Amino acid sequence: MANTLLTPEIIAQQALANLYETTVMANLVHRDYEAEFARRVGDKITIRQPAVFEAKEYDRSQGITVQDAQENGIDLTLNHFADVSFAVTAEDLTLKIEDFDEQLLTPAMEAISQKIDRDLLTLRNDITQEVGVVAGDNEFTWDNPRSLIEAGRELDTNSVPMTERRAVVGPMIASKWLADPLFHEADKRGNTEGLTEAFLGRRTFGFDPYMTQNIAKPAQTSGNSTTEVGVAFHRTAFALAFRPLQLPRGNPNAAIASYKGFGLRVIYGYDMDKKQDVVSVDCLYGTKTLDANRACLIKGADVA
Repeated sequence: MANTLLTPEIIAQQALANLYETTVMANLVHRDYEAEFARRVGDKITIRQPAVFEAKEYDRSQGITVQDAQENGIDLTLNHFADVSFAVTAEDLTLKIEDFDEQLLTPAMEAISQKIDRDLLTLRNDITQEVGVVAGDNEFTWDNPRSLIEAGRELDTNSVPMTERRAVVGPMIASKWLADPLFHEADKRGNTEGLTEAFLGRRTFGFDPYMTQNIAKPAQTSGNSTTEVGVAFHRTAFALAFRPLQLPRGNPNAAIASYKGFGLRVIYGYDMDKKQDVVSVDCLYGTKTLDANRACLIKGADVA
């Protein structure tokens, strides 16, 4: 007996689950975005910007000082349109969703997940603060987890909150950090599968450390050596927001799915030239640096 034909709705829901579970950076940055708060202006939306307050010394004779708690909005350009389209056969569309997911959907969503991570990591170009020294110096080098002490000092100097600090590094730095006893004293799990796999260990010097392969570029080059550029940051340093795309007119074989600020669209099409069905998965999103002073690069150079 043939399995039920996979509909765009079924594929969209499974694709969204895959995306939510596999992203790393997307789950570490500012995501306080709600549809009812969004104000669309062309290719822009308005997102919530974290409020900043000042603790006042209370003077009974003067009374309290009421501070403006109105939420501020910041425009974020929807500057990324990720798409993965692939040909499918009639047999593919009659697979169980678990088989379809393993063969086609998981690889497709991994590609989109990696693109989102890379686009967020491109925001490192906005950061001017940096820590780390070249090999041979008597100070801690960039690939030593104690470099996070200096990163923490930079953030402390800028009065960045102590909570929700993260450090994201690449495979080279991660391998050095994991060899340090600090990472074997405790363990902690992330909220999603992607974060669980990326999490390097215990909270270290005020930061939750993660690894992503997508951080390998851009890199710092010195002579014949190349090193990764990690980043230590507070959640509110960077922002990511999705806006669900509209269903195409004239094509009923499409669906959208949204969950916790993530949004995807799935469209069935037909390629007349190749005479084959095509499944297209896409999403529209924007990335932005909210406060460059809330992040610090972890840089250095190895001796070739």
